[in-house]
Amino acid sequence: MSSTADLGVAAPSTMETSADAQQDDQQRQTGPALSQHAPNLAGSVLEVPDGFGGSLLIRIQNMSSTADLGVRLDLKQIALRCRNTEFNPRRFAAVIMRLREPRATALLFSSGRMVVTGTKSSHNSSLATKKFAYILERVGFQPQSYIDFKVQNIVGTVDVGFPIRLEGVVYAHPTFSSYEPELFPGLIYRLVQPRVVLLIFVSGKVVITGAKKEEDLVEGLRKVYPVMLEFRKATVSPVPGKGSNFVAGEGGGVAAAAAAAPVRPHCQVPTLPPIVTGNVASLGKGGRGRGGNKETPRVRRGKDLNNTFEGHLEV
Repeated sequence: MSSTADLGVAAPSTMETSADAQQDDQQRQTGPALSQHAPNLAGSVLEVPDGFGGSLLIRIQNMSSTADLGVRLDLKQIALRCRNTEFNPRRFAAVIMRLREPRATALLFSSGRMVVTGTKSSHNSSLATKKFAYILERVGFQPQSYIDFKVQNIVGTVDVGFPIRLEGVVYAHPTFSSYEPELFPGLIYRLVQPRVVLLIFVSGKVVITGAKKEEDLVEGLRKVYPVMLEFRKATVSPVPGKGSNFVAGEGGGVAAAAAAAPVRPHCQVPTLPPIVTGNVASLGKGGRGRGGNKETPRVRRGKDLNNTFEGHLEV
């Protein structure tokens, strides 16, 4: 039998063998490596510890990014030669191009700049940018070797799981928050560091926007979560019509509660005088009218009628 040295193949050292084994074990534990050319939803859900042994999940809903291709684009040629495109220069001076995988939409401007929206992870956003650049290259527009890619905005949502007293938050933090329920049902909380904006609703749903990195979403929620926990609603008011005053079989709900409520004296409406509640059509200018008779009293529309009303209202 011939050895490996006789065949001209160098025998692997013990250190190389152990390093490969450790790499295989690590890959087996963490799973296969992400492909740079395949869409993946990894990173679209961020886990944030709440500080009490639990965790909150931030779901990325949209990510907007920009890229500079470094070449002038003929938008008309792109709209004619590419699929899934829209171009109406009278309404918007850009070509709207869409991808199915990953699901993304691009706005292509004649200056060579591109805006990519609709993705839910930074991996898919950069992959969509590369695919759009490849499509433009096939059409005849050669982009530069280095594409200036930047993530401009990330939008995420989270549910804290309890209702929040928004009035208490805006009174305690007037510098960072604004709440106008007549204009918008949510409270707007603006953080300085990181520079993100949180839309907080009474139900406990929170929308985080303005972040440029996933870490900004995590850090922003981590700073505002104690404030929301401080103004957590202890008791929730019952739904109208299904509270403790709900009476089944008697109209129920608000109608039954209104019927059982006592009538206040100042809320009683005075009854009209019998002369007005009668046949008003029979009272003409002279008094008898078209269908009146001689016994119908004469009533003027001026002082006499006002004096009659005043006498009943004073009672």
